[in-house]
Amino acid sequence: MKSLAVSVRKPYGFGVFSRVRHARYLGWEDAFEIEFEDGLCFLESGIGVKRANRIGAQALPVRVEVDPGLGSHFKVTYDNGQIAEVSWAFVREHPPKKPRKAATKKSFASSRLAPRRA
Repeated sequence: MKSLAVSVRKPYGFGVFSRVRHARYLGWEDAFEIEFEDGLCFLESGIGVKRANRIGAQALPVRVEVDPGLGSHFKVTYDNGQIAEVSWAFVREHPPKKPRKAATKKSFASSRLAPRRA
């Protein structure tokens, strides 16, 4: 009999909560720099934050503020009035990207040049 913990486990591992200390927008990179209390610092794509919160592509960040009470997220206010809330888990627990498969087909030219065995 399998235990429930095995079937509920996340495929990407787990993260340990750490409060968000500081967040700021870097306009020249179109990214957010997020610093945590444990010393880790991440650079999160501005496009990724917009897609996750369904914000228009042309919107520009006006204000970035960290929740002072909990430190569990930060808010981004855009010039069109939309607000994005970014959780600490969104920054620290992204799933790994699937590696691309290498081409396995032989090219026509290489098959013609290969020596034939009788």
